[in-house]
Amino acid sequence: MLAEAESLVRALDAFELVGAEIAPLARIRAGTLFGSGKLAEIGARITDLAVDVVVINGPVSPVQQRNLERAWKVKVLDRTGLILEIFGARARTREGALQVELAHLSYQRSRLVRSWTHLERQRGGFGFLGGPGETQIEADRRALDEQIARLGRQIAEIQRTRRLHRTGRARRGFATVALVGYTNAGKSTLFNRLTGESVMARDMLFATLDTTLRRITLPGGTPVILSDTVGFISDLPTQLVSAFRATLEEIAEADLVVHVRDITHSESAAQAESVHAVLSDLDLPEGLTAAMIEFRNKLDLAPEMADPGRVERHGEGRIVWGSAGTGAGVDALLQQIEAALAQRRIAERLHLGYDQGAALAWMHRHRLLVERHAGDGGIAVEVLWSPAERARFSRSFPEILPG
Repeated sequence: MLAEAESLVRALDAFELVGAEIAPLARIRAGTLFGSGKLAEIGARITDLAVDVVVINGPVSPVQQRNLERAWKVKVLDRTGLILEIFGARARTREGALQVELAHLSYQRSRLVRSWTHLERQRGGFGFLGGPGETQIEADRRALDEQIARLGRQIAEIQRTRRLHRTGRARRGFATVALVGYTNAGKSTLFNRLTGESVMARDMLFATLDTTLRRITLPGGTPVILSDTVGFISDLPTQLVSAFRATLEEIAEADLVVHVRDITHSESAAQAESVHAVLSDLDLPEGLTAAMIEFRNKLDLAPEMADPGRVERHGEGRIVWGSAGTGAGVDALLQQIEAALAQRRIAERLHLGYDQGAALAWMHRHRLLVERHAGDGGIAVEVLWSPAERARFSRSFPEILPG
């Protein structure tokens, strides 16, 4: 955790890391987090090193933050504040900027007590009807709520646009494969390897914030859409999960999820648990997590662990060993993606009326139709589709396939 905190600090170009340490706490002090002895000890180091900012890799209450800043005469950031700073520096698209701003405002609203020292003062009046009688904090909270509501509306529009794009891709018969994983696990490197793109892929946390979608062709000739998503991290701030829900919806709507895992990291197992925890919060469709493919990445750094391209079954899912950096095992990964998508397709027989030509055209368009037979009063059709394709058909034609 200390090494990860140092990496988070280094991810901000504006910061220069001059020291890091673990501070054992016998108990947490409500007002200052640390006891008086540790408070003075850290204060002395801050003075000696001429520090401007102190980062505490954990939750710090607004009162604790205010008191620590007063005691140390420096800016104090907790883990959530630091991650928000990184996201603010990295957002490149309008969508990313809106989501980061929403997360910032939600975080700022929860910490107004730290920002104001004149909360006792009223500007006259009774104070419970708003207007001139409000306390300053009430006025600030009201302003933040208005900005949060405005950003919420803009992000809702982004979600609507994303849904339209997903519908368009589905109409053209494209399955979607989402890359997920802990930050700096190598998702963007793998994305670049598979697509030939040059999405920023650097050895730093949160190099990618904005979801990128590209079309690729699997070995058997099947076209799919590949999406690269924001990296996860342990104790991901709730403000970020909420603000980035529009982006994370790409995962929930995917036909297959590939978990890119840095198998060489000393905390690889813990990182995998954090990824699974975030995925469980997204309410993914039943079976999507179970059928997930795990790409055990960076094998070039530890070749003794397994042979590149090695494939293991893991329940309904698969494990593929390889290296996005060298390309070793990537062909095996593509083959497993194709096999997994094919395996998830199920055959089903339906009966369509002669007046339901739109549904028949939909099946043709998506290349799902296997057989069709005209009969008395309608057409019997046999389709081969994935659960996601079946759900999309059901939404478009609920009278044929309810639910």
